[in-house]
Amino acid sequence: MDEKKMAIIATKGTLDWAYPPFILASTAAALGYETQIFFTFYGLQMLKKDISDLKVSPLGNPGMPMKMPFGPKWFRDINWNIPNAVQSIVPGYESLATTLMKMTIKNNGVATIPELRSLCQEADVKFIACQMTVELFGFSHSDFIDGIEYGGAATFFEFAGETDICLFI
Repeated sequence: MDEKKMAIIATKGTLDWAYPPFILASTAAALGYETQIFFTFYGLQMLKKDISDLKVSPLGNPGMPMKMPFGPKWFRDINWNIPNAVQSIVPGYESLATTLMKMTIKNNGVATIPELRSLCQEADVKFIACQMTVELFGFSHSDFIDGIEYGGAATFFEFAGETDICLFI
């Protein structure tokens, strides 16, 4: 029987959007899938050496009411669905949302993005950085972690055309 294959296109560069490709890729690899992630446009942020600056962008994200990761139970149980108009005018709101999300991740024992990324690499998930986008944004190969490949759409299609599952995230 042929080995199953999964390809993922990662296009987002925020903290919350970094989780799906790494969780899906590490799970697929654990299940025996040959797995590749093609990082393009803002998804390249996930391959940078320092990703401590990944943020959450709640603005325009109606599916993101959050509960507070601290305080008494009644306070933690409130869904804080802050209107976009408020989010857009409050200085530092994105940083606050990012801090709260990181607290929530830690409080719930969820792996961090660097941990998930390392897990993927240990499981032989192949990371491909879109060379065109690297050049477009003025990045250098030295900006990125070791162990990744660089290629274009044709490189991705070569593998993706043979996959059982192909996801755009």
